[in-house]
Amino acid sequence: MKLSIVVPCYNEEQNIPLIFDRFCQIIQRDDIEVIFVNNGSTDQSQAILEKLCCKYSFSKVHHVQKNIGYGHGIKSGLQIASGDYLAYTHADMQTDPKDLLLALKIIEDHENPNNIFVKGERKGRPLFDQFFTIGMSLFETCYLKTLLWDINAQPNLFHRSFYENLHDIPDDFSLDLFLLYNAFLTKQKLIRFEVVFPKRIHGTSKWNTSFSAKWRFIKRTIQFSREMKSNI
Repeated sequence: MKLSIVVPCYNEEQNIPLIFDRFCQIIQRDDIEVIFVNNGSTDQSQAILEKLCCKYSFSKVHHVQKNIGYGHGIKSGLQIASGDYLAYTHADMQTDPKDLLLALKIIEDHENPNNIFVKGERKGRPLFDQFFTIGMSLFETCYLKTLLWDINAQPNLFHRSFYENLHDIPDDFSLDLFLLYNAFLTKQKLIRFEVVFPKRIHGTSKWNTSFSAKWRFIKRTIQFSREMKSNI
């Protein structure tokens, strides 16, 4: 298997059929697998995933009984991935699955593909979200003394060896920061490419619901940044 794509799904019953259809439209090769992780959903996500998985040969479903966090769902999917390259993205359809194939092409066209970390760079977002991203990016860049920009952008794609050499991988949204920072520490060649980031079609964000939610996210990110810096 060339590429394993992990898609964590937490209460995304309306978006799951859409993302299955989109993957079906774009996957034209048999060396790509998509692992849908039911990350402790309390809606009908599990039943919908099981029904649709039977129809698409590229898909697998993995169930996490209890939602421990965004990062834990992705880690659970990566544990059963068989691809030489690993990737993950969201299930909310704010990032087009086609972007994953663009990321794969970047890898395949490069002369040293095993030492590359490919990451999207979001465009078309609301101004408030852009200011939030700029603020967090500036803080992390100054605090960790590494250029870190649009940390939570999707998708992310990297060689299996990069991921397998990591330890103490976080279970929450700090996963994006952890992977990007370690890509710099291990001298991965970072390649960014623009991705359109439209509004959700269905459902609501699981964390970006209010200013207080953003503030909790900021406090957790600062705490994790301190822990990560001291450990390294």
